[in-house]
Amino acid sequence: MLKPNVDLDRSANILKLLGDKTRLTIIAILKQRECCVCEFLEVFEMTQPSISQHLRKLKDAGMVKEERRGQWIYYSLNQQSELYGMIQDILEHVADQAEKIKMIEKSNPTLRCGC
Repeated sequence: MLKPNVDLDRSANILKLLGDKTRLTIIAILKQRECCVCEFLEVFEMTQPSISQHLRKLKDAGMVKEERRGQWIYYSLNQQSELYGMIQDILEHVADQAEKIKMIEKSNPTLRCGC
């Protein structure tokens, strides 16, 4: 499958965004499963507004999409984005986030927040 080229300025912006460990971890988790903000609270030692800011930056860049289900928003990788191939290439070099996903699934925060 031929991957679309992404212009240099946009590529630099994507690499800058993914240069942040939190955002790179979020993308790596979303490679394996969609998540609600409350689920990311189990993985990161930060507030919900901070996580939401990271997600907003990723969404504004076109890397992440959101789906509203009732009052909750679920995030996933935007597979329709021209950036998806680039993100996949980057994630091939990032450690698997299985342990963080196990943390999410073990604590099952969606039961507490009502997602």
